[in-house]
Amino acid sequence: MHVPVMVERIVALLAPALHPQPDRHTRPASGEASGEASRFTVVDGTLGLGGHAEALLEACPEARLIGIDRDPQALDLAGRRLSRFEDRVTLVHAVYDELADVLDRLGVRRVQAVLLDLGLSSLQIDRTERGFAYATDAPLDMRMDGTQGITAAEVVNSYDAAKLRRILSRYGEERFADRIARRIVAERASRPFTTSGRLVEVIAAAIPAAARHTGGHPAKRTFQALRIEVNRELDALARVLPDAVTALAVGGRIAVLAYHSLEDRLVKQTFRDGATDRAPRDLPVVPPELRPQLELLTRGAERPDATEAGRNPRAASARLRAAVRIAEAA
Repeated sequence: MHVPVMVERIVALLAPALHPQPDRHTRPASGEASGEASRFTVVDGTLGLGGHAEALLEACPEARLIGIDRDPQALDLAGRRLSRFEDRVTLVHAVYDELADVLDRLGVRRVQAVLLDLGLSSLQIDRTERGFAYATDAPLDMRMDGTQGITAAEVVNSYDAAKLRRILSRYGEERFADRIARRIVAERASRPFTTSGRLVEVIAAAIPAAARHTGGHPAKRTFQALRIEVNRELDALARVLPDAVTALAVGGRIAVLAYHSLEDRLVKQTFRDGATDRAPRDLPVVPPELRPQLELLTRGAERPDATEAGRNPRAASARLRAAVRIAEAA
């Protein structure tokens, strides 16, 4: 079983919204979800192998889970892990930016908690045939849902140098994006890329020798950029965040685990906008319809402590932000 990141803190942040409590920030409004069994609904939009979901269901016996994941293999394994919770669990094969459609199909109007863990799951990292890991030679796939969409091989073999440079620079924040893009285009002319091993060699050769041994593995940023492009991750995140806030009942809570600055920046902006009133600065009294919808539950981005990072190296880059919904939109 994989080790879920910051699981105790996630439970501490979300559990108050998943228990019956006489508090204005935790009591779901009547009719917020369909049926009595849905009074306390948590959506895990990135279910993965179900570690966070399992902990929340154990800590909150009245909670119902809607688990969403784009990876059919992950859904199958998570379903086995969560089978003991029986009718408290509904699993859905979808991308997390389909959240609003999923809830509509299930007849759920509002939920009490939303969790998004944006990192790769252990399943995706550890199964080398998925092509996510640059340390192992494997087919260049990188699709979180292996049944649809373009592969990383299609990206590196078909995008022109300018487009490759843009995605490496934007999604990987790679300072040698231009050199890497031009080298990829030159090398594929003689033989298309099919595996990660050859791509890693080309990336390393494109980076100046003095820079190859600083900032981690030389292919790390390029592989991050390709993965984001293949799965349209930032586009999906930009769509799901406002929908997740809208889906929350008053008193509902949202927690997001991000693993690089691009993701964290989107989360920070969404939460900050929601926690800020929209009244002109010179207005003496802020009318209710312009008041904040959110209240921040974390001060900045929380990080795993040294003990967790040492025990689970995959947690080291995690950044956790959370907020509670305090008012309806105007």
